[in-house]
Amino acid sequence: METRRLTDGREIPALALGVWQIPNGRECVNAVRWALDAGYRHIDTAQLYGNEESVGSAVRQSGVPREELFITTKFAPSRPDPAAEAEGSLRRLGLDYVDLYLVHWPQRGAIWAWPGMEKALQLGYTRSIGVSNYGVGEMDEVMRIAEVPPVVNQVQFSPFEYRRALLDAAIRHDIVVEAYSPLGTGRHLADRRVSEVASRVDRSSAQVLLRWCLQRDTVVLPKSTHRDRIEENARIFDFELSDDELADLDSLDRTGGTGEAG
Repeated sequence: METRRLTDGREIPALALGVWQIPNGRECVNAVRWALDAGYRHIDTAQLYGNEESVGSAVRQSGVPREELFITTKFAPSRPDPAAEAEGSLRRLGLDYVDLYLVHWPQRGAIWAWPGMEKALQLGYTRSIGVSNYGVGEMDEVMRIAEVPPVVNQVQFSPFEYRRALLDAAIRHDIVVEAYSPLGTGRHLADRRVSEVASRVDRSSAQVLLRWCLQRDTVVLPKSTHRDRIEENARIFDFELSDDELADLDSLDRTGGTGEAG
């Protein structure tokens, strides 16, 4: 599994299973188990997803050693205390720590939650901390006050949401961008131009969209509850898109290269 190096010295797997909108229960447990069977080692959940218990159950059932896994959850910023909420996440997950803990979005401002995130790190509840849905200005605010800077910014990112200015700012700050909804919750798969590139490289449209994210040096987080699609999404490390193919996909951007997260 390809990885990205974080500024705190840790390695993050470049492919994760996202479990947004998968209800707590058998469907979520199965999706995580199938992903781990297919070679995924990074699972991305959140307090507001309501499925941390199922993620933890699947991890225990898988038999994969904890040290081989990278588990992410996210602080719900409507709640008052990031450290206390991290402790709750660990109880639900049945884990001693998570590998990455993110502020889910900058509610109440970009920086108010950050001291609590640093406390969660100090208490050993997480190995790394970061943010999600932060634009360039919000990232800059956190960087100005952080004793421990964020290592990740997780945002909606795909050829259709090619947030160039945000990616450039993340590179400037040595922050890894994580791409959620890289398939547009399925909408992007039917685009004719994506299909044309997929036909040229003899891959599926999903694999092409995920590979584009990898070649933009992001971590990519596709979500699926279907075993065949989970396995297909894992087969993105044995081919490359050419410069021309990347440029064709770059042209699909609908954001104007924005530095905003949404």
